[in-house]
Parts: sequence; structure tokens; C-alpha cells
Amino acid sequence: MEQPNFRHLKMQVQRRLVECLSIANEYFKQEFPMPDISYDVRGMKAGVACLEKNHIKLNRTLLLENPQAFIAQVVPHELVHLIVYLQFGRVKPHGKEWQMVMRELFNLPAETCHRFDVKSVQGQTFAYSCLCQIHQLSVRRHHNIQQKSAVYFCKKCKTKLQFSG
Repeated sequence: MEQPNFRHLKMQVQRRLVECLSIANEYFKQEFPMPDISYDVRGMKAGVACLEKNHIKLNRTLLLENPQAFIAQVVPHELVHLIVYLQFGRVKPHGKEWQMVMRELFNLPAETCHRFDVKSVQGQTFAYSCLCQIHQLSVRRHHNIQQKSAVYFCKKCKTKLQFSG
């Protein structure tokens, strides 16, 4: 199956933004401004909302690799951050206001993280182990541990991660 071209995907992103903004405008009875969009997020993040600038940054690679799921979930996810900021001010990034808009307005799961395959954007990783599994940590987390500025624990067994290298 051929990947859609990037120009076509950008148009689909715009259509999704217009659709979601229309729903939010009607619900809150106000006109939210159309955010600026760029495609320069790198690494494993799918998107970032810049609240004060009314700007959404998206990961071009993850969009190209997962077009349908990305447009369906990530685009509204980032837009909701902007809507919540404009409507409620500074609140928790994935707090009750954000969750309400995701679920009630857009009928989407209020998931804080995407589940895309990130092998193509991941970069170098380092193996760390706990009592139950091996974890692949990013260069940044590995560096933080080596510099003794951070300690990481397994979410399952709650033990400290140890370098396996």
C-alpha cells in the first residue's frame, strides 16, 4: 500500500482542525482561533502544543507512518490543549478539563500517549534491567543516570533500573 503524500496529509490535518474547532466553537459558544501548524517535532513525540503562541508542532515522520490514527487522535489531542488553555487558563496538561473536552466534545479516548511504533524516530537506546524485564532508555535518560541527576524505576515491579551495558 502506497503512503499518502505529505501535501495531501497536511490538507487532511487542516480539515480535521476545522472540524474539531467547529465542534468546540459550538459547544463553548465562542470562536477559537485556528492554530498555526508546523511539522518539525523530532524524536518520539507525536505532537506539541505551544499554548501562548496558539501553535501546534507535529511529527512529520509519525504522521507519514500512521496517517489515519495520527489525524484521528493526535491532531485533536494537541488542539484540545490549546482550547483548554484559552477556555480555562493554565490547568494540568491532561487534567479533568482536557479529559472532558476529549471525551465529551470529540468522543475520543483521553489517552496521554500515542502507541505508534517509534523505531524509525527513536535514536540510540541503552539497555537497563529491573527484576522483571529489560528497558530501552533514551540517550538523555542514560546520560541523566550516568551523571547521577536522575534515578528511574520500573512501573511494574517498582525496582530501580540498573545499566545492563
